[in-house]
Amino acid sequence: MARGKNQKLKMLYLAKLFIEKTDENHGVTMPEIIEYLEKNDIDAQRKSIYSDIDALVEFGYDIIKEQRGKQTYYFLASRDFEVPELKLLVDAIQASRFITTRKSRELIKKLETLVSEYDAKLLDREVYVAGRIKNMNESIYYGIDAIHSALNNNHKIKFHYFRWNVKGEQELGHDGEYYVVSPWALTWDNENYYLVAHDEQSDQLRHYRVDKMKEIAEISEKRAGSALFKDQDKAVYTEKRFNMFNGDVKRVKLKCKNHLSNVIVDQFGLEETMRPCDDEHFTVNVDVAVSPHFLGWVVALGDEIEIVEPEAVVNEMKSYLDRIRSLY
Repeated sequence: MARGKNQKLKMLYLAKLFIEKTDENHGVTMPEIIEYLEKNDIDAQRKSIYSDIDALVEFGYDIIKEQRGKQTYYFLASRDFEVPELKLLVDAIQASRFITTRKSRELIKKLETLVSEYDAKLLDREVYVAGRIKNMNESIYYGIDAIHSALNNNHKIKFHYFRWNVKGEQELGHDGEYYVVSPWALTWDNENYYLVAHDEQSDQLRHYRVDKMKEIAEISEKRAGSALFKDQDKAVYTEKRFNMFNGDVKRVKLKCKNHLSNVIVDQFGLEETMRPCDDEHFTVNVDVAVSPHFLGWVVALGDEIEIVEPEAVVNEMKSYLDRIRSLY
């Protein structure tokens, strides 16, 4: 038998067969292996295939030989990712607001290559999340890569920052000039990706929605602001901010109805001690950046939560409510 023109690729095609066509529930017989290789213009002899399978096993492929009735089947039993793990990743991609619909599909198709074609069908599904709007900024995927590069190289970045106007058009901030900042961290909050960066003009750490950033580029200038960021606990720093809006961090005492204990733990963690104050209420002291978003969060919980102190924050809440009331 003449040797096939793809003979040198025999081992690669054999590995491809096991990855794509087999799993614990689907095996291939030796005749099916030979037929597959011949279709790919590869001369296939049983003896050499046995040796090739042994070589793949020695290399690390978990190929199992199993007798089922009169037939012997071969299949790839385990992989780097199990199907439940990949389902979790697929769900996260589908539910992620900052990843566009097109990029979500591309990423999921790539994840499907990590399992057999049979299990891939289990990953090809939609995850529906109430009120979810996928981002329209396709460049965010590459912008994040540029930010990570700057973080690794200790460099600044530049970018345009925009907001949507009433016409549905993008309006650039800074009169269209580039923002130049020193990136220090990327953080996830309230379904959005944020950049935590040092702004030299104000000498402050600021937050930027990554999906509102355009034309992100690394520049060769060294980062500034290390003293401000050096001692920050990233998790603590971000959890004090609602929707990443800045405000003066203050120790605020809240009085809540008992059933809000779960809400408090979800928002502030278990580090804050909840103390019963009567049969129906508890109090808790939390460090929080007092901003309109924090006040709005309190308002959304209605008469089931109350800001007790400090007096300055109580007065901020009163002014906030007066401004809202004046609209009606």
